[in-house]
Amino acid sequence: MTLAITVGWVLALVVVLSVRSALPPDARWWIWTCACGTVMGLFGLWYVPFLKRRRARIAAERAALTEPQASGAQLSEPASGYVSRDNGSKTVSSTDTPGKSTRS
Repeated sequence: MTLAITVGWVLALVVVLSVRSALPPDARWWIWTCACGTVMGLFGLWYVPFLKRRRARIAAERAALTEPQASGAQLSEPASGYVSRDNGSKTVSSTDTPGKSTRS
């Protein structure tokens, strides 16, 4: 999709540059609009694969960190660093059930 849009901006830039002399001076901003669209499209063509490779690498690293838990061995803390504050109490907080009182 990014490639198609970038090609569209390049074609628009070629057309606008070919009729540049026929454009009124107050409509020449279209040249810069097409140029910016082309540059942003080229950046997107570079950045999207970079982003996908980075996300895949991070997912693989996370999977490698959580792999020992799947085989039965447990770590003292999850790889994310999250530690539950649950103490096993069955008491319901008023913030857990909005609109209801915890009083009997």
